[in-house]
Amino acid sequence: MRGRADLLGTLVLDSEGLAKYLSRDRETVAWLAAARARDVRVITSTATLVATVHPQTNVPALGWALSRVVVEPVTGQIAHRAGELLRDAGLHGHKYAIGAILAATALAAPGPVTVLTSDPEDLTALCGKRLVAVKV
Repeated sequence: MRGRADLLGTLVLDSEGLAKYLSRDRETVAWLAAARARDVRVITSTATLVATVHPQTNVPALGWALSRVVVEPVTGQIAHRAGELLRDAGLHGHKYAIGAILAATALAAPGPVTVLTSDPEDLTALCGKRLVAVKV
């Protein structure tokens, strides 16, 4: 498993990764600092924003965090690829939809890809060894 010290390619935040960045979780902030230091692109999906925002969201903190992250759109191509990933993994339904969209977004990014996620098992089921899923 790659760690912060050898981070390359693209760093992807799922909803928990983004939420922890918003709350300035020490480990997550260190990952993003490592990404900045190595000129690693940091991305998330527009679908992730939907899963992250809630009535208690600190809107100024969200704006600050998003100014440091590229928010990738959910295109038709990404949605189609997410459906393929779900089918290939034998998964379906809304429980896995946002994770599949994030997985498709991550796989479309320049590699190697590291994802900060609360669900490494789901990402591994969807992507196998095509990315590294780090539990946050």
